[in-house]
Amino acid sequence: MIYDFLPIERVAMLSVHTSPLAPLGQKKTGGMNVYVRDFSRELARRGVQVDVFTRAVDNNGPTVQYDVECGCRVIQIPAGPCQTIPNDAIVNHLDEFTNGVLNFARSEGLTYNVIHSHYWLSGMVAGKLREVWGPTPIVHMYHTLGHMKNQSAQTDSEHVASVRLMGEAHTARIADILVAATEAEKSQLIEFYGADANKIVIIPPGVDLERFELIPRVVARRRLELPFGRRLILFVGRIEPLKGVDTLLRATSLLKTQHPEDMENVEVAIIGGNPNAPDEALAALQRMQIELGLQDTVKFLGAKDQSLLPTYYAAADMVVMPSHYESFGMVALEAMAMGTPVIASRVGGLAHLVEDGETGFLIPSRCPGALAGRISQILTDRALRRCLSLNARELAQQYNWPNIVDQMAEAYSVLSEPAWGS
Repeated sequence: MIYDFLPIERVAMLSVHTSPLAPLGQKKTGGMNVYVRDFSRELARRGVQVDVFTRAVDNNGPTVQYDVECGCRVIQIPAGPCQTIPNDAIVNHLDEFTNGVLNFARSEGLTYNVIHSHYWLSGMVAGKLREVWGPTPIVHMYHTLGHMKNQSAQTDSEHVASVRLMGEAHTARIADILVAATEAEKSQLIEFYGADANKIVIIPPGVDLERFELIPRVVARRRLELPFGRRLILFVGRIEPLKGVDTLLRATSLLKTQHPEDMENVEVAIIGGNPNAPDEALAALQRMQIELGLQDTVKFLGAKDQSLLPTYYAAADMVVMPSHYESFGMVALEAMAMGTPVIASRVGGLAHLVEDGETGFLIPSRCPGALAGRISQILTDRALRRCLSLNARELAQQYNWPNIVDQMAEAYSVLSEPAWGS
């Protein structure tokens, strides 16, 4: 069934810890920001009023911002310091955030048919809102799971706080529908959180094929002013240990040492973070860059506006995602939509999204040697690169946002009975 108009009128979209309008590659911005923005826009296209509630981090920003591109309103709710703070600290201000949402809805005379929450902090707020709003249904998507992050952690500092694990378990109990990106995530929700299998639906994230429309590589490289003949290996994402950028640096070093001919005129570009004011994770990578002698090869480009990413993907020979854990892997999907092969760790959603040998390659996590081998293959085999590129673009078509929202509409439809509210 294709839903031109959904059986609901108004959605309260909760994205407490990060705004969908924030630039990608910063400490708290990534695939979830893109998901909330594009999902909200597709809902708005179908006649649904979407209000996205997020915590205010900038005194200069408007309280209510209508995003013309998204087609929805983004409401910044003051809760705690008006600046970026750790997620574990935000939990202390959830009552304040909840009251801000309640006051806004009351001032506008609004009721919502569905509360759709993203990430565990938003799930906690969703439960608090329902205590006041009555039997408004809750749809929740985790995006990442604390238990899975703990499994991939190598140091104590990489473990998530117990309050998060408790919050995730609480949300699993109170939500009416839990959205899992893959079968693997569904299994994890059942195993680690005791989630009811009957209320879990598997709906992957989508990709905007209008934004990620094919760009000829020569055009993309001209826009980025890349030197003639330059080959580009690209990483896009938050700079944190979980993303495995250190594995990419070590693989690059191996190639330069063992196969220097493959690395002639090659640039490894890292999009994410702020290289001029690095946090601890980025500073460690910058030190590694120097220790491995990669200053001429590896470039830290910092966070980039979302509008520039299609050009970077199109210009790249490959996108590398050496993550230790990814619930899905939006960057991989966006890269494939631009016809760019992806080399990714065989973890989480990436193991389901990237088709090994067809749209890119899957490698073991934390294995620089395997990554170096696959990089070398794509760099040196033009026919292989072209085949992977064509297959990647074809696969991405299945994830077009209208298709994904049709699936979500089926989930929403069971929540549209009058008993759920007006």
